[in-house]
Amino acid sequence: MGGALGSLGEPLLPGAAADAWFCACAEVTWEAPRAGPAPAAAGPAPVTWVFPCYRWLRDGCVELREGSAATAADDATEPLLREQRRAELGQRRAAFQWEPFAPGWPRRLAAAATPQQLPPGQRVGPGRAGAFAARVAAGQIRVRLRGLSGAGGSWSSFEHIGRVLGCPPGPVADYVKRHWRDDAFFGYQFLNGVNPVLLRRCPRLPPNFAVTSAMVAPTLGPHTSLEQEMERGTLFLADFGLLDGIGGHRIAGEPQFVAAPLCLLHLRPTGALVPLAIQLSQTPGPDAPVFVPTDAPWDWLLAKLWVRCANFQLHEMVTHLLQSHFLAEVFTLATLRCLPSCHPLYKLLLPHGRFTFHINIMARETLLNPGGVIDQATAIGRAGTLELVARATAALSYAELCVPEDLERRGVTTIPGYYYRDDALSIWGAIESFVAGIVALYYREDSAVRDDPELQDWVDEIFTNGVLGNKDTGFPTALHSRPELVKFLTTIIFCCSARHAAVNSGQYDFAAWMPNTPATMRRPPPRAKGQATAESVLATLPSAGATGALLALLSVVSYEPGDLRPLGCYPEEHFTEEAPRRLIAAFQRRLARISRDIRARNAGLALPYAYLDPAEVQNSVSI
Repeated sequence: MGGALGSLGEPLLPGAAADAWFCACAEVTWEAPRAGPAPAAAGPAPVTWVFPCYRWLRDGCVELREGSAATAADDATEPLLREQRRAELGQRRAAFQWEPFAPGWPRRLAAAATPQQLPPGQRVGPGRAGAFAARVAAGQIRVRLRGLSGAGGSWSSFEHIGRVLGCPPGPVADYVKRHWRDDAFFGYQFLNGVNPVLLRRCPRLPPNFAVTSAMVAPTLGPHTSLEQEMERGTLFLADFGLLDGIGGHRIAGEPQFVAAPLCLLHLRPTGALVPLAIQLSQTPGPDAPVFVPTDAPWDWLLAKLWVRCANFQLHEMVTHLLQSHFLAEVFTLATLRCLPSCHPLYKLLLPHGRFTFHINIMARETLLNPGGVIDQATAIGRAGTLELVARATAALSYAELCVPEDLERRGVTTIPGYYYRDDALSIWGAIESFVAGIVALYYREDSAVRDDPELQDWVDEIFTNGVLGNKDTGFPTALHSRPELVKFLTTIIFCCSARHAAVNSGQYDFAAWMPNTPATMRRPPPRAKGQATAESVLATLPSAGATGALLALLSVVSYEPGDLRPLGCYPEEHFTEEAPRRLIAAFQRRLARISRDIRARNAGLALPYAYLDPAEVQNSVSI
């Protein structure tokens, strides 16, 4: 009975459609006939088989398999089960198809322009949808009450900004408002802000960065030099070159501007990471001065604001939308198309694609549509976003999504106070251990990985539709061993859960005080020093209308609505055998220990870093 099929879901009355009902699973218990009169001749203990379903049923028939996970090799001698796998995948491939969204972008789920058009089983419930709609409405009301809706023109003062934006919405946002001008906090955000994966060690200056030792000598002090600090490994670079050549668009008829800066940061002996030099162009020259901390205060502040604006574009469009949302859609769609419900990897990955289609459709409806939030609030608008994401897709590397490799290649494994790194490594290790246990259960040797046609089709679909067949990305085109499979699965689960939490959950915290995260700039980058004033800085910052459009969005998407599923929480028990269930329990215990450790550390920090607390990380990209 281990591979048995069963059917259920017929109408209660002949010829009539039954109301939809949710079936978690079916259980079948078999009791052996007794050999004699009870109770003296009792037979063997009853045996129960579980048939996972976890779907809404109407009239008709649904075919279920007994819940033991099985690869194609496990069913090789069972024609009925082989046919069931083939038929299930045929139905899935018909229901879930690929289509392009924009040139150079990862492909998306076809024929689902609105959440209501999603296939059954992929739509959110009315409770979650209602909670989300209520948050959207509340955010829009707050914007209107503050007079931010559609308002143009410049702010009269930073006090004016403070009065309009009101009290910070929480302790992190309050800290941001009080420290946004500080060089140390500017550097801190590259480590523990919403884009903590950009910074890299700078052992030598890029040839297009015109900073010299004499420029930074007053900041470094008399006992060292630019060259010595590079040799010591204390200089780091934030390079926004992907933005080079992408023009600004217009908001309410007013031109907007964006820069592609190079920002050099120095790790002081105290452990503080501070900006050392900023060039606002990828092309050095007399019109691209290098700004340093000893410049006039308004010059230096304006240069940092341009970096923060560039960081917003890369974070929102690349780190967040591309590398979290749209890749998660690729992983989820390939899983549904290539792995039948009995496959162990389907059971493993399905919870990590929960509601991803829904939230991505909403992103395309409200952010990426012409005239949407990206057009209303950001420097590059929709047209620039289409170009930027295409560039980033072509430049994407598998290594940058694999946490240990990414940290090594960026040279940031020893920098102090890098809480994202510490917590990401802890969660990565927990996922990796869990995944390795699952792989060992169902793939006894490397050849089992190589010879699994469903697994190989799954990898190929991700490669073909995620990175568009670009071998330069390093994404696997096939998997040949158990370690390769463990790494790929760990990467997918981490990207769909912890990585998204790290780059999403703090958005409103760090942007609620708009000057810390300007999403656009209304004047061109300065071409000379000594010209910035308080008035020119205020005239450069986003208008009230653009600020309101962005904050209305971020106040919603930075926080999950109801029906939460923290990392490792699997209420739908797709694995029915004891061995994988023990691995899940061990995974949950390890995550709980990581959560306790993070909370103990945070108790001693002036600014706690809680975005990778496993209790706050969701299983999937669902917001």
